[in-house]
Parts: sequence; C-alpha cells; structure tokens
Amino acid sequence: MIGYRFTDFVPQQPLSGSFQQLLNIFLQLLNITAGDVSEALQLLNELNNKYNLTSGEYGMGDFIEELKDKGYIKEDPVNPQNLIITAKSEQELRRRSLEEIFSKLKRSTKGNHQTPFSGIGDEKTSDRRSYHFGDTLDQIDATSSIKNAQIHHGINDFKLTEDDLEIEEHEYKTSASTVLMIDISHSMILYGEDRITPAKKVAMALSELITTKYPKDTLDIIVFGNDAWTIEIKDIPYLQVGPYHTNTVAGIELAMDILHRKKNRNKQIFMITDGKPTCLKIGAKYYKNSFGLDKKIINKTLDKAAQCRKAGITVTTFMVARDPYLQQFVREFTKVNQGRAYYSSLTTLGEYLFEDFVRNRRKHLK
Repeated sequence: MIGYRFTDFVPQQPLSGSFQQLLNIFLQLLNITAGDVSEALQLLNELNNKYNLTSGEYGMGDFIEELKDKGYIKEDPVNPQNLIITAKSEQELRRRSLEEIFSKLKRSTKGNHQTPFSGIGDEKTSDRRSYHFGDTLDQIDATSSIKNAQIHHGINDFKLTEDDLEIEEHEYKTSASTVLMIDISHSMILYGEDRITPAKKVAMALSELITTKYPKDTLDIIVFGNDAWTIEIKDIPYLQVGPYHTNTVAGIELAMDILHRKKNRNKQIFMITDGKPTCLKIGAKYYKNSFGLDKKIINKTLDKAAQCRKAGITVTTFMVARDPYLQQFVREFTKVNQGRAYYSSLTTLGEYLFEDFVRNRRKHLK
C-alpha cells in the first residue's frame, strides 16, 4: 500500500562547533586577510568569543587541527612557526566564489558561450532539417533518417535515399580570450569601504568558471597601480592594495600585448576600477595627478580605448564608484571603445560581470 510513514520528530543538532560552519567563516576571513592564516584565525577567535561559535566539546584548537588533517592549511616550510593555506584552500575559495555569484544570477542567464550560428558545431540541438548537398556524414541523424526511409518505402522494400536523410543541427561553441584587469590603487580601500575583496572574489569565480566549464578559453589576470603586471590564478587570494596611483594606460597596454599573442578570434578586457586614471609612466619617471581629471592622462587613456577598438578588443568597465564626474569619464571611454560599462555596487559586481560574460560576449562573432 502506498502511503506515508510517520516517525517521532528528532530536532537537528545546532551547528555551533561544527567544522563546516567554522570553515565557511574561515574561508571568508581568508579573502579579507589576503590569505594570511594567522590573522584569519585571530579574527575567528574574536568572533568565537563574541558569538560562541564553538562548544565545550569542539574548540578552536580542534578546528585548527582538523584544518591541518584535511589539508586546508600547513606549516610554512621556510618558517614552521607560521601556517599557510594550501592549493586545496585556494581551489575551495575559487569554487565557493563561483557558487556564491551564480546563486544570485537570474534563471534567464543560462548559457554556454553559444553563438547565433548553426551548422557543424560542438553541441547538438533539437532542430532537424532535410539533407542538402555539402552536409557531412557526422551531421546525419541516423535514427530519424532510417525512420523516414521506413515511412517512405516500407519495411519489405527498405532503401535509404537522399530524400530520407535528416540533418541534426549543431551550435557552434567558440573559444575566447579574456583579460581581467583589477585596480589595486590605494583608493580601493579608502573611505572605510573594502572594494578589493569583492574584486578578488569575482576574479576567483571567473577563473574557476573558465577552467572548469570553458577549458578552451583563456583567462589572464592583470593588476594595475603605478604599473601593471600579471598574476597567476593561485595568487588571487593573496592580492592586496598598495600605495599606488591608477595607471590605466599601463594596464590596457599589457592586456593588449597579451591578447595580441592569442589565436582566439574573440578577445575582450574586463576592467574593475573605482576611480579615474591618475598616473602615467613616461620613460623611467611617473607623471601623477590625483586632483581632478588630468587631460594629459585622460587623453592617453582614451587613445588606448581607440586602439583596442581598432584591434577588435571590447573593453567592459565595471565601475564601483558613483561619483558623477568619474561616471562621465567612463561614459566617454566606453563611447570611444564602443564597449560596455556597468556602474555596480560591491554586492552586485559579480552578477554584472558574469551576466556580461555568459550572455553578451558572443554577439560580436561574425
């Protein structure tokens, strides 16, 4: 008999003192402390004292030992007194960042780098059509074609003709090369607002997305302050803001140099910044001006936007500042490049970037 079986209700045990709960908090703190295990554990202890995160049966010492046993942290080979995070923790940070951002996206953002073109591609679709001269054998839907032959000619006089053949449509999935530029100038932590941590989360999430779901794509990550340089994916958790100005020109020049060497047809730059360009490097010297919009710096930056446009590189700017005069600069920069711009809050930065990446990056393919 089909029905329901009832049992006594057993309340769930509180999460206080569980390894998983403490791990969730610890990994968040690692983002904030730029991968400093000691500082993260100190902050976790302070939170524990205030909110009683651990119990009498499972204390912070047990949690630290379990972190070691499960491979999240280890002793520093150079200085065994210090603890450092492992590759497992770095990957877990990327995975959780990806889950956090995608959990906020709307259902309508589903996609897999699809283009408007059909034909010989990587992914089958539900669309079918008759055979045309020039179609290849791997496009033929054998089941549908045999079914057509039975309908047209009968079973006793079975034969397969050209008119029976049915083609299974495919969608192209193209590859792309992306450079993510992250502003690490001092203003990214000014005014009591931490802007670098959300930027790091987005970088980790994007790198995890590309390496797991789009392995044919390439992603390079650039940080820019007075100068610009590349960092490895494994270095993202340790990224910190420096006492730098904002040399946007240096960042775009490096990004263009990287993309110039890529064979992918689709090339794009994502730039996360909170302020105006304030620095240029002329020869061995730096030209700096933090007061207002310096025409010398702005004009050089706009020149780079035009060069990107000429090279077929779209620049999408994610602006995490609301100042009207800064937004005016971004609008001008976007107009010159014919790119895109988003004026996002820190909480929506990841959503904007991922929606653009998944939904819009293929529409320029010819």
